Amino acid sequence: MTEARVTPRSVLAGLALVSLLPLGWLLAHLPIRVGLWLGRRLGDLGWWVLPRRRAVTRDNLARAFGNELRPAELEGLARRSFEHLGMNLAEVCVLLFRPRAVALARLELAGHEHIDKAAAEGKGVLLLSAHLGNWELFAAVHALTSFELSVVVRPLDEPLLHRLAERLRRRSGVELIGKQRGLREVLEALRRGRLVGVLLDQNSSRAEGVFVPFFGVPASTSKGLAVISLRTGAPVVPVFIRRIGGGRHRVEFDAPVPRPDDGDVLSYTAAFNRAIESGIRRAPEQWFWMHERWRTRPRLETS
Repeated sequence: MTEARVTPRSVLAGLALVSLLPLGWLLAHLPIRVGLWLGRRLGDLGWWVLPRRRAVTRDNLARAFGNELRPAELEGLARRSFEHLGMNLAEVCVLLFRPRAVALARLELAGHEHIDKAAAEGKGVLLLSAHLGNWELFAAVHALTSFELSVVVRPLDEPLLHRLAERLRRRSGVELIGKQRGLREVLEALRRGRLVGVLLDQNSSRAEGVFVPFFGVPASTSKGLAVISLRTGAPVVPVFIRRIGGGRHRVEFDAPVPRPDDGDVLSYTAAFNRAIESGIRRAPEQWFWMHERWRTRPRLETS
C-alpha cells in the first residue's frame, strides 16, 4: 500500500525549479492574492508548454463529464485545473520557506467528529484521500488535531525531486513510511493509534489493483487499503482538502466507509472510488486531471 505517485515529471520538475530558485522564496512572501495570481499565470504557461498533459486532461474530463458538460465547459474546466496546479505551486513555496504556522492559518477543519469517533475504536485510522485541492497541505493538517499522521511514500524517479518531496513532508511534521517496509510499518502505526494517510486516486498496476468504477469507467485501483482495513478492523475515513477562496482551504472529514460484511475487497475498493469521486465533484477543477488515471485497462479491452 503506497501513496500514489504523481507521475507527470514536468509538474514535479517545475516544483523543484521554482522552489529552489529565488522565485520560490518570493512567491512564499508575497501577499496571498498576488502569489495566487502569479500561480495561475504559471498554470497558464503550463497549459501552453505541456501539450501532452493538456491532451490527457481533455481526454480524462471527456471520459468523466462528457455526458454532463458541453465541450466549451469541459475546455474551461481543463484550463482552470492547470491554473489550480499553479496556485498549488505558490502555496507549496509557503510551506517550504515560511514557518508551518503560516500555512496552517489558512486551513479550516470540518467533520472532525468523524475522526474522533473512528479513533475511539482503538484500532488506528486509515485516511482515504486523493490528489485533490492542495494535497501537499494535507500533510500539515494533523497539526490542527490531537492525532499524529503517517504517510506511505514511494521514492520518486528523480533523486532531486525525491529529496525535495521528503523535505516538504518532514516540514509538515508527518512520519514517512517507505514502500519497502510499508505493510509492517503501517500495521505498527495503526497499533500506536496513528492516522495513516493513503492517496488512492491514481492508476495501479494490474498486479496491485482491482478494476472498479471511477466516474462510471473501470479503473485499476490499489486493493491494499481494503485488505489492511479488513485485516485490522481499522476504519477508513475519507478526507479531502479543497480551495475555498481568499487563499483559504477547507479540510473535510466524512463518515467512515462501511466495511462489507462479507469482507469483499472488490466492493470495498469500489466504495473508496465512490467516495473519491464524490469529493472531486465538489470541486472538479481541483483534481489532478493530467494523470493517466485509466491507463491500465482490463484484459478484455486490450486483447
